[in-house]
This record gives sequence, C-alpha cells and structure tokens, in this order.
Amino acid sequence: MREEIIFAGFGGQGIMLMGKLLAYASMFNGRFVTWMPSYGAEVRGGTAHSMVIISDKSIPSPVVSNPSCCIVMNRPSFDKFEERVKKGGLLIINTSLIKRPVKRKDIEVVEIPATDIANRLGNTRVANMVMLGCLVARKKLILLNELSDSLKEVIPGHRHQLIPLNERALKEGFNYGSR
Repeated sequence: MREEIIFAGFGGQGIMLMGKLLAYASMFNGRFVTWMPSYGAEVRGGTAHSMVIISDKSIPSPVVSNPSCCIVMNRPSFDKFEERVKKGGLLIINTSLIKRPVKRKDIEVVEIPATDIANRLGNTRVANMVMLGCLVARKKLILLNELSDSLKEVIPGHRHQLIPLNERALKEGFNYGSR
C-alpha cells in the first residue's frame, strides 16, 4: 500500500494541519509516513500545500509530484494541481469556493461543499477537517476514530477546547464521503 497525497489551499485554511494529522495518525498505526509542508510567499492568505506519503514500506523521498489523492480547498490550488493527479487518482474539491468544472475524465472526483458544512457546524475554519474526513471515507487510509484520537497530538494544548468541533467536522466529512 502506498498513497501520495497533496493538500492545497490558502494559508490559514488548515492545510498543514490536515497533512500533519493524517501523518501522525498513520504513524501511530504502524505505517511509514512522510509529511512535507510548502508555504507560498505569505503564510496566511498566500498559497500553501503539504505532501503526505503513507506506505507499508520505507519511503525514500518525501516529494510528491503526481499524487494519487489531492484535496483542493480553493480555486488557485485547483488550477495548479488538477493536472498533476495520477490517472485513476482521487481529487476532492471544496465546491463552496471552487465553481469551475473539472476538466479531466480519467480521475475520481468528489465535490463537497466543505466550507458550507463547516459554517453549518459553527466555524468555517473546520472546513479542512470536513475535507480530511471525506478523504478517509473514500480511501479507507485509516479509521475515523484513529484520526480523531490523534487530534490531541497535533492541536496545541491551548486549543484543545476545539477538539470536539474538529471531531464533528471529521465525522460530517466522513459521512459525506461515504455516500
């Protein structure tokens, strides 16, 4: 098993947190993992992406050029990464912020209104967890509760009061992705 994943969006959308959470949860469950963040010119508001590789074998390089899975949170990221997804791969699109149709016909596409779902939960900042929950449902990379259990490891202690909200967002995304 080997999955190469890119999470992409604006700085401030929790792009790094998504990748780090998936990497930690996978590592705690005995997988080989790499996580590599990449920031644009500005952190908040600029473009950002993180690359995660999960494997049952050693990983020689953390670089992901052609992901098997890609989550895009905004239009610039969609424009940049749509063509990079491997043939037969998975592209998950935040349709709350992306209105352009997908050009490719050789990949699986999941369209999810993640920001709208997060807003309904009370905080648009958990749209990243909605998207991650959807990915886990579609690819079965890890169990949802294993992902939730890892939240306390990646969310700073002074923000642990937000863990229940993040867990609800993961579950909403998982339920959406399970359709």
